[in-house]
Amino acid sequence: MSHPSTHRAAGSGTAAANVPDWQAWCDAWTRHIPVLTGRTDLTVTVAPGAGGGAPACFYPDARRIEVDATHIGAPDITDPRRAGHKRIVPTAYGLLVHEAAHATHSLWTTPAGTPPVVAAVADLLEESRAENRHRGRRRADRRWLRHTVTTLLDPADAPVDDPWHAAHLAGLLLARVDARIITAKDIRGVRAAVTAVLGRKKLRQLRDIWRQAHTLGDTDATGMIDLAWRWCRILDIDPHQQPHPPQPDPGEFAGKLAQALADYLAHTLGLTHAEYAAQQIHARHGAPAWWTRRDPTDAERAAARTLAARLRRARTHSPEPDTRFSPIPPGRLRTRHAITAEAQIAAGSMPTATPWQRRAQVPPPKPHLHLAVLVDTSASMRSYAAPMSSAGWILAHAAATNQATITMIGFGSRATLLVPPRQRPAHVLDMRAAGGTTAFGDAVKLADQLLQLRQPGRLRMLAVVSDGDLPDAAPVQRLITTLHQAGCAVLWLRPADLAGHTFTDTTTLMVADPVQAVDAIADAAVTALENA
Repeated sequence: MSHPSTHRAAGSGTAAANVPDWQAWCDAWTRHIPVLTGRTDLTVTVAPGAGGGAPACFYPDARRIEVDATHIGAPDITDPRRAGHKRIVPTAYGLLVHEAAHATHSLWTTPAGTPPVVAAVADLLEESRAENRHRGRRRADRRWLRHTVTTLLDPADAPVDDPWHAAHLAGLLLARVDARIITAKDIRGVRAAVTAVLGRKKLRQLRDIWRQAHTLGDTDATGMIDLAWRWCRILDIDPHQQPHPPQPDPGEFAGKLAQALADYLAHTLGLTHAEYAAQQIHARHGAPAWWTRRDPTDAERAAARTLAARLRRARTHSPEPDTRFSPIPPGRLRTRHAITAEAQIAAGSMPTATPWQRRAQVPPPKPHLHLAVLVDTSASMRSYAAPMSSAGWILAHAAATNQATITMIGFGSRATLLVPPRQRPAHVLDMRAAGGTTAFGDAVKLADQLLQLRQPGRLRMLAVVSDGDLPDAAPVQRLITTLHQAGCAVLWLRPADLAGHTFTDTTTLMVADPVQAVDAIADAAVTALENA
């Protein structure tokens, strides 16, 4: 998601392409915008892709508001000339109101020479300030502004638990509580997460800043910049030494901030956390349309049955003496339970007591296996694409009946979910190898999100099939070390015929061919269960 400052962009921007199907919306909202702003010099453009990468944007120099038509859907969903149309498209209309607030009240500009980090904070404060001023002028528009929050936010706004991103989240959400756009109850979980990262004292100081910003005039650039400098000082940021906004460490996993924000967004959309997460994963990590699906071969079905049998034996290879209870003999009679059974029968109910006890050899309890397989889909790993596609289907079907959860993720220029956890895919997804390996960090974080690889108390393993030739090894190493320290075993399978990099805190095996890599993953899963 773009930074909030992109909702009020300098310059005139590039006007969105004129789409005839959306011309009625452009005309209707251009006629309507004076009602929201009191200005007659503004135009509104509604088109797919409008907004300069944001859901909507205001260009002061061009006196133009753009709204991405994606948030409307189809141009014939309703008649924009009718007053009731806003109830059909509340999010899109809320975006129009949000940009109208900027057009009316964001009349200051950042002075030349302002450090970018200070300008970013001032723009962040302006979001709630403009909405607060608009709500004071048009109270009924609050309902529409509430609808925009889910489109202006994204879990990526809080990628790590550090003071900068905690303060950023506070400026986006907690400040809107004081602006009376959302309620304190709405963001109770977010407030707790922000407080845990910042502490009560710093959060109280930041709140004083955004509340002062809400009182400033629409043209008070000096006041906004002064407050932004204070914000930086509270966060121990020296804009002279660190002029640009802090960037998240790609070697860190998302934490409580991202979790709290995702919970809030899921709640506002009327979804459970699992439903919202699945929706986001499908949108970001779905397979490309040009990757094909096919029926599994007889050899793949046989391999799945063989691996399932191996996993089953691994869970039961050393039976242990135990005691079992039964409602019928043979065995030792337990008098108290026999009396309970007689009483249940006399009362006319189905007996649930188990009066008989006998010894038996039973499999020892085994933990649930959580296995994530990451497959390098860059051009150098082209020979591994087809065998690993088969491996994903085989592993998923073998795990389904053996108390195991397996997921497979491809990483190249983006992370792609090949085999979702807890599913038995009907078809084999044939991946295609091309591009680079920039998305390895995203793939690891996705695997952790799906299987909770850092959570103790479970049997966890990460298997990576790659030459290890990654563009930035240092963050990757930090991610691997974090998993290792959390008790997650990391198996790295490197092709012997390719040059690459070996990471520490991994068990690295050199494999001669793709089939050997598949066998190594299966052997590691079986061994992990046997030794659990």
